Amino acid sequence: MFTNLSPQFGKDPSPEKKNHYEKSPNFKEGKFQNLIPTSMDMDFWKAVKMLPKFFAGTPNSRPDFELPVVKVDSLDLVNSPSPTQLIWFGHSAFLLQLDGKNILLDPMFGEVPAPHPLLGRSRYSKELPIEVEKLPEIDMILFSHDHYDHLDYGSIQKLKSKTKMFLVPLGVGSHLEHWGVEPSKIKELDWWQEISHEELFFAFTPSRHFSGRGLGNRFSTLWGSWVIKGQVDNIYFSGDGGYGPHFTEIGEKYGPFDFAMMECGQYNENWKEIHMMPEETAQAGIDIRAKTIMPIHWGAFTLAMHSWTDPVERVLEKSKELNLPVVIPKIGQFIEFKENNLPQETWWINP
Repeated sequence: MFTNLSPQFGKDPSPEKKNHYEKSPNFKEGKFQNLIPTSMDMDFWKAVKMLPKFFAGTPNSRPDFELPVVKVDSLDLVNSPSPTQLIWFGHSAFLLQLDGKNILLDPMFGEVPAPHPLLGRSRYSKELPIEVEKLPEIDMILFSHDHYDHLDYGSIQKLKSKTKMFLVPLGVGSHLEHWGVEPSKIKELDWWQEISHEELFFAFTPSRHFSGRGLGNRFSTLWGSWVIKGQVDNIYFSGDGGYGPHFTEIGEKYGPFDFAMMECGQYNENWKEIHMMPEETAQAGIDIRAKTIMPIHWGAFTLAMHSWTDPVERVLEKSKELNLPVVIPKIGQFIEFKENNLPQETWWINP
């Protein structure tokens, strides 16, 4: 009854939409597919060996101090002095202000990345940089896929009336329509599809991951990454996924990128095909031809068995080896795309 009646689970695409998806080269045998073989399963003995770690917990899995969160005034967002700036909300959620447009990326503003508070662990920080209600009118929201730590029912309820357009992977529009978003506001895209909107360029590009919010609907919607081009700056948002040759292909087709937000967190050797290890994150930044990268998918929730600071410590070490600049801002800190004006503090070290 819970999975059938609770709106948080969303809604699977209709048979009519599935018939439409049959035209996609990425939809086969009734479900979406990765570009290369990708294992989703652990064998029985691997699962048994991991159980003690799950129950024992991981040292330093959460901050033991209050995270520094920079508070943002709504007037600062309206009177932005920079043509391009970002604000990180933790994990993979951003407000991107680009050429006068307000764009939200994977705006998961909820307390718990789960369909019910009892089914997940709470956010590290007690507050967001700014309350959702105080955000300015949103020109576009982009989603990478439909997992709970990226697509949040409660956040959509607060955002749908103040958002002009939703750009989403194939199938994700069914969730949004079920939650009351007007169909005319939703544009679904397949991999490599491009769209120009409000004088900005967007391309939905592949990632190596999966989808699903309920029982038995894995692979029912598509997943991916985003290319966002303004008049000056070229930006990449990786979404979630394992390492693969798609990064090189994206870099050759759309790079170089001025700034790339790259998944780096919630990984494990047992599921590295769907979540990159930090060293792979740095290499992927080189592959897509990024000038600067920022590790994302960390700093808000514990969803894997590594310490909460492990992602940044490892990606910094590998990036230094590759001579790749890395930015790690505080939550809420403005990131302006200006030379020598990128955050460099090691704020994640307990003061």
